[in-house]
Amino acid sequence: MSSQQSTQTMKPATAAKKLDVYLPATPASFQEGVVTRAELNELQANPPEWLSELRRNGPHPRPVVAAKLGVSIAGLARGGVTEPLTTEQIEELKQQRPEWLEKERAARRD
Repeated sequence: MSSQQSTQTMKPATAAKKLDVYLPATPASFQEGVVTRAELNELQANPPEWLSELRRNGPHPRPVVAAKLGVSIAGLARGGVTEPLTTEQIEELKQQRPEWLEKERAARRD
């Protein structure tokens, strides 16, 4: 018996979560394949243009939106934010400072 080491793979959704990107916004080739641990490490170390663009401008998944706004994911939901947002939309919210956002930020600080 040989002790070959199997290559660890993950679903695109898992890889997208680890990369902090919104899966439906990634290229079809990423969404339709499997990602090996080595490929994930390479994406993190040397992000291709599409990954850099997604991280810079979005759309961002809810955990990233919540972190950028300084609120919890549940706070986003209470504020009516259920869809991914772009960086521009996040900046608009920060400037508008809606009541729900100020309330959720205050709750998070307490």
